[in-house]
Amino acid sequence: TSGKANGVYVSGGWAYVADREDGLYIIRNDLVTGISQESGQLPHTLVLKQNYPNPFNPSTNIEFGLPQAGWVSLKVYNLQGREVKTLVNEWLPAGYHTVQWDGTDNAGRPLASGMYVYRLRAGNPLTGSAEPFVQTHKMILVK
Repeated sequence: TSGKANGVYVSGGWAYVADREDGLYIIRNDLVTGISQESGQLPHTLVLKQNYPNPFNPSTNIEFGLPQAGWVSLKVYNLQGREVKTLVNEWLPAGYHTVQWDGTDNAGRPLASGMYVYRLRAGNPLTGSAEPFVQTHKMILVK
């Protein structure tokens, strides 16, 4: 892209690349021969970024960075505090990760327009603490 890539999501035969200048590029995946990551590109700390786009319809991307491999939980909650969607609940390698959410609940039903909260829970190996890293952000689904 002409700008700095802000996120890459691969699904089926397609790669979706977002940048901050021109928007979204959709590339046939069979044309992509590899994606290189420069050395030193691992995050230094656990980080949860703001979703993009926000507000969104029909889907949004959530990016987070892990300095070391570990168990990660990324969930979406409504404003009453009820979990509506589990996006990630697994062991992930170190690096940056992007998850796409399509505005549906755990049963695949579309959710109503409104504000939702997403929460990342992950181990915090850098501090040596048994306390997990927990961070939340708000996002808006508009239909």
